[in-house]
Amino acid sequence: MENSYSFSSFNAYASNGISEALKVLNHNNRSPVIICIGSDLVLGDSLGPLVGTLLTNYNIDAYIYGTLKSPVTAKEVNCATKHVKSVHPNTITIAVDAAVGNEDDVGIIRVINGSLKPGLGVNKTLDAVGDISIIGVVSERSEKNYKLFNLTRLNLVYMMAEKIALGIRDYIISVSQPTYCLSNFRLQA
Repeated sequence: MENSYSFSSFNAYASNGISEALKVLNHNNRSPVIICIGSDLVLGDSLGPLVGTLLTNYNIDAYIYGTLKSPVTAKEVNCATKHVKSVHPNTITIAVDAAVGNEDDVGIIRVINGSLKPGLGVNKTLDAVGDISIIGVVSERSEKNYKLFNLTRLNLVYMMAEKIALGIRDYIISVSQPTYCLSNFRLQA
């Protein structure tokens, strides 16, 4: 099984790829809980809360933590993780967060089999979160990461949020659809 899948947010089929990657990585089909990390106070860090807000608007059948109205910031990740483990013990956690990377990686969305460490782009040391991670590279890594805060394009962040939210939505819909077995139906004459 692959550990990581990458998609360009400029690709029209990125959301399909995200959905398919989630199916592969959650091969046991456990119910997902989504934690969308970030803050609406910083444009480059708003990817997670935007995804959470879009997912809430889609009315998907999953618990979503972290929206523009109620963000889960890096400071609250540890508390949110403990809460999810106690309230939703048999679920799989999908963590969504913004990231910085190389210049060529800006616009890339990665779906990773494993947790992410929020705040790494701004040199914070926080606990890992998520069983599956979705990160969107919103800005180029710089020495002090000022670009993440000041020069990130809203258009890029929003486009990435839409692709991620659509991918998660399509994944949730596909795994929650009932499957019918024809042998269970009887024809009446």
